[in-house]
Amino acid sequence: MSVPDLFSRRRRRLHRDRASRNFADADFLHRFMGEGVGERLHAVTRSFTDMLDLGCHDATFAAPPGCRVARFDPGFAFAHAAGGVQGDEDRLPFADGAFDLVISVGVLDSVNDLPGALSLIRRALRPDGLFLGAFTGGATLGTLKRSLFDAESDRPAARVHPQVDLRSAGDLLVRAGFALPVADSETLSVRYGHIGRLVDDLRGMGATGLLDAPPLDRTRFAAAATAFADRADPDGRTKEVFEVIYLTGWAPAPTQPQPARRGSATTSLADALRPPGGER
Repeated sequence: MSVPDLFSRRRRRLHRDRASRNFADADFLHRFMGEGVGERLHAVTRSFTDMLDLGCHDATFAAPPGCRVARFDPGFAFAHAAGGVQGDEDRLPFADGAFDLVISVGVLDSVNDLPGALSLIRRALRPDGLFLGAFTGGATLGTLKRSLFDAESDRPAARVHPQVDLRSAGDLLVRAGFALPVADSETLSVRYGHIGRLVDDLRGMGATGLLDAPPLDRTRFAAAATAFADRADPDGRTKEVFEVIYLTGWAPAPTQPQPARRGSATTSLADALRPPGGER
C-alpha cells in the first residue's frame, strides 16, 4: 500500500510558479545557501563534465568551467525559464550515471520522499560523482512556529512543515548509499518589524503552506502577530532563524578511501594507551 503524500505536489508547483514572478525580491536565503554550496564545490580539486542543477530556481548557480548543465525544478515557470525539466525530486527521470555532479539548493526540505530522492540522486551520479545539497531544517522558523502555536493554543494546526535535523540528514545520506557522507549546518538570522513581512518573504520564496491545514482567520493571524511582536528585541524587531543544512556525499567508487579491514590493526588499544617509558 502506498504512503500518502505529506506535501501537496500541486500546491508546491503553484507556489513556485507564483514565486518565480518576483523571486529576486525574496532570494536572500537562496543566495545564502547557494554561496555555501559554491564554497564547498570550490574546495573540491577535481573537474566535472556534467552537472544537474536540482531545484534550479532562477538558474543563477553557475556550473564549473567546461561543465555541461541540466536544470530541473518542481515549478513549471522556473524550469521553463531555465530551459530545463519540470518534475519532482523523488521521481527523477534521468538515467543512472547521467551526471558526475548534482547540486541542489533550497528544495529538498519540501520533498515528499526525501530518502527516495537522495537514493535517486545517488543513482544519477557516476562512480565517484559528487552531490552537494542545501536546504532549511532543524531550528528554522522557530519564532514563527511558537507565535502560531500561541495564537491557536486551543486548537493548534500544523502550518510549518516538519524539519529534518542535522543528525537525521547525515543518517539519510548513509541510508541512500553515499560514500564519505558529511552533514553540517549554518544559521542565518533575520530581524523583522512585523510578522507580515516574514510571511511576504516566505511567499516570495515559494515556501508557504504545503500542509493540509485550515486557513488562518484574521482573528488568529492578529493574535499570531501580537505573539510575534511580544518576542521582539528592545528596538521592536523580532529575530527569526533559518538553519541551513548542507549535505556532501560521493557516489561509491573503488578508488575512494576505504575503512581498514576489521582485525587488521597491528597495535593493540592497550599498547596505544600505555604511557611512554613505563607500565600503566
